Amino acid sequence: MTYRARRLPREEFLTLRGHRHHVLRFGPADAPPAVFLHGWADTAATFQFLIDAFAGEHAIVALDWRGFGASEWQESSYWFPDYLADLDALLDALVPGARATLVGHSMGGNIAGLYGGIRPSRVRAIVNLEGLGLRRTRASDAPGRYLRWLDELKAPPEFGRFASLEEFAAMLARKNPRLTPERAAFIAASWAREDGDGRVLVSADPAHKLVNPVLYRREEAEACWRACLAPVLMVFGAESQFRAGLGADGADDYFRSIFPHLTLATLPGAGHMLHHEVPEALAALIEPWLDDPPALSIAP
Repeated sequence: MTYRARRLPREEFLTLRGHRHHVLRFGPADAPPAVFLHGWADTAATFQFLIDAFAGEHAIVALDWRGFGASEWQESSYWFPDYLADLDALLDALVPGARATLVGHSMGGNIAGLYGGIRPSRVRAIVNLEGLGLRRTRASDAPGRYLRWLDELKAPPEFGRFASLEEFAAMLARKNPRLTPERAAFIAASWAREDGDGRVLVSADPAHKLVNPVLYRREEAEACWRACLAPVLMVFGAESQFRAGLGADGADDYFRSIFPHLTLATLPGAGHMLHHEVPEALAALIEPWLDDPPALSIAP
C-alpha cells in the first residue's frame, strides 16, 4: 500500500552554522514560511500527512535537524543548545528581521518553546505538539547519569537494523497501532537508509542515543517558557504516555501557570505521534494559527 502525497515538497539544502541541513519547502515561494520542527529520530518528511490535510495552501519550511534524516552528521556528541542556534540561523536565512510561526513536535516543540522565550521578538506564534519538557531531575541523580554516559561511550548504543523496508514498516505498525499501513510504510521510507549490505537502518546518527551527561533542569526550561510573549497553542494526544509520565507537570493548570498566552487542546484517539495518527483533526485545529494567530503586542 502506498501513501500518495497531495502536496509535493521542493527539496533543498541549507548550510547553517557550518552544517548541511536538509530542507523541504511547501506552498508559495514568495510568502514568509511557517517553520515546522520535527521530534527526536523523526524527519521533516513525516509532516507530509499534516500538510496534505490542510484545507488551503501555506508557505511551509520543514528541516531535518543536524544528525537526523538527510542532514549532516557531526563527529562529536550532540549538544541540545545547538538546535536553538540552528533554528536562530534558519530564521536569519528565511525570515530575516521578521517574526516566524513555529510548529514543533516533541523535541521540536521543546525547542520552539525555549526559543520563544529566548528571542521573543523573532516569534509570531508557536504551535507546540506534545513538546512537554522532560521529567524533573535531582542533583543526586548526577553520579548515576555520568556513570551511564561513561559506559555508553565504551559500548555506544545503536539504532535497529531491518531486513527490508517492509519489515521496518511492520515494526512501526506494531509499536503504534494507530498508524494506517500506508502511513507506516511512508514513515519507514522517510526514516530509512541502507547500510551497504541491503539492510535498512534508521536515518539518524546513533550518537543521538548516548545519554546526556548533563541533567535536564526543568526550572531553566520554565524560566524560558515564562518569557515567551507569543501566543502558544499546545496540543496533546489524549492517549499520550509522555504526558501521563510527567504527573503534575503534565497537567493543564501547570502549563497555564507557565506560558503567559496559552491555548490548550487535546485530540481524542491520538498518542504522542499525533501528526502521524490524526493529521486531519490536527490540521483543522492548527490551520487557523497558520492563517491568523491571535495578535499580541510584542516589542521589536
